[in-house]
Amino acid sequence: MKTALTAATALVALMAAGLAAADTLEDIKSAGKIVVGVKQDYRPWGYLDASGKTIGFEIDLAQDVATRLGVELELVPVVASNRMEFLQQGKIDLIIATLGDTEERRKVVGMIEPNYYASGANVLLPKAAGVATWQDLSGKDICALQGSYYNKKVQQDYGANLVAFAGVPEATAALANGSCLGFLYDNTWIESQVASDPQWAEYHMPLPTEQLTPWAIAVPLEDLEGPYGTFMHDVSTEWHKSGFLIERNAANGIAPNPFLQEQHDKLQ
Repeated sequence: MKTALTAATALVALMAAGLAAADTLEDIKSAGKIVVGVKQDYRPWGYLDASGKTIGFEIDLAQDVATRLGVELELVPVVASNRMEFLQQGKIDLIIATLGDTEERRKVVGMIEPNYYASGANVLLPKAAGVATWQDLSGKDICALQGSYYNKKVQQDYGANLVAFAGVPEATAALANGSCLGFLYDNTWIESQVASDPQWAEYHMPLPTEQLTPWAIAVPLEDLEGPYGTFMHDVSTEWHKSGFLIERNAANGIAPNPFLQEQHDKLQ
């Protein structure tokens, strides 16, 4: 009897959990609003324009999700160190914020496939620094961001002394004033800054990109297999299939990304 009661209790708990997950998408629709965590310091994927409005490639994606759902879009700025925590705490409904898809992170949040972008780790360095290989970073102070997946490997494999900051503005300010030799970050961001921002005219990206990792939109882990996760999977699939991601990438002045073309061709 006790065993049967325990099994019944477990079944009820599982059904309740499934119902909760199933309600999330309807909750968003009922609220008439989806709250999306985005970057404000990652131009041109997510940044503030001259008027203080958050714009960029990922903001375009967030708006498309809201439009498909027929709800208002609320943007919440996040950084690498708090975006998954915000999702777990219910402060946001969705992450679209340059989130690298790793096995460790899959234990915490629901990573949506197909992935919508891809990048790797590299370092923004002064041209005069004379750094030619990753090994040249040994013993050097390198700015980095708290929570970045590639920090540990760069420390362990190359002996860099990473000085971690909460956000990009703090890290780049430290780089500009000479507190760090370079800035460890996504190659996509570095490429865009070197190509478009006069502030970095005397900097470059001389190292080969490492740790190539796809980016994922993330929903709460308990929603990954439910209606909400399924909806976001279908949206991401359609983005690739229709060429929407390629189009928004170009519209935001970003160099063509081979990953986007590969995924588009794969889904045709």
